[in-house]
Amino acid sequence: MSEQFADRTGAGTAVDEGPDAGDMVVVEDLRRTYGSGDTAVPALRGVSFSVPRGELVALKGRSGSGKTTILNLVGGLDSPDGGRIVLDGTDLAGLGDDALLALRRDRIGFVFQSFGLIPILTAAENVGVPMRLRKVPPREREERVELLLSLVGLADHAAQRPGEMSGGQQQRVAIARALANRPVLLIADEPTGQLDADTGLAVMELLRAVVRSEGVTALVATHDAQLLALADRVLELRDGRIVDAREADTP
Repeated sequence: MSEQFADRTGAGTAVDEGPDAGDMVVVEDLRRTYGSGDTAVPALRGVSFSVPRGELVALKGRSGSGKTTILNLVGGLDSPDGGRIVLDGTDLAGLGDDALLALRRDRIGFVFQSFGLIPILTAAENVGVPMRLRKVPPREREERVELLLSLVGLADHAAQRPGEMSGGQQQRVAIARALANRPVLLIADEPTGQLDADTGLAVMELLRAVVRSEGVTALVATHDAQLLALADRVLELRDGRIVDAREADTP
């Protein structure tokens, strides 16, 4: 797949197949500092880990531990000061701005704590936005929207706007939208942060089901201990370093 991505963007850098060929994400000695001089704040201090294909990996840690910084770097929204990120066989350091834009649009789905839906659009229209940007034919787009809304349990809410939906329903729409362009990687930053415990648990269970049914790999940041057992693996961060990495006790 890496060669195809390189051809499509015109700037991809494929890496050799090796012992990490089964991993969707490989992070090596990642470092990121914000500010400079006396005001410098090190967010990541040499972080290394991998995310196997088809798994849901959770990042655990208090606010400021580096979770969001990792998601931004892996998602191509920010650049590291040092280290390397390989996504689906492509080294992100070899991508220019246009290639990174194509990567985020075509290969990565983002789910945020704030939902990020467009208020004036219906659920179906929100889910269809990423495909409109790719100029997907209307019939194909409508079929994909219908499938995704059914997948997240909202087939009967396609015509509702965000203001007419609960927080849990809005997050389900956001998950469906993130899957619109068939991404290989789903990145979720505190996706249950604005939801009550029961709704948050239901959303995390949905994310896990989506990983299985759509064949997607997921990297999820959460601080909610109740939800961590739903991941395949948990990486705990503290002060910009991974202090624990373990298999989760999946039900």
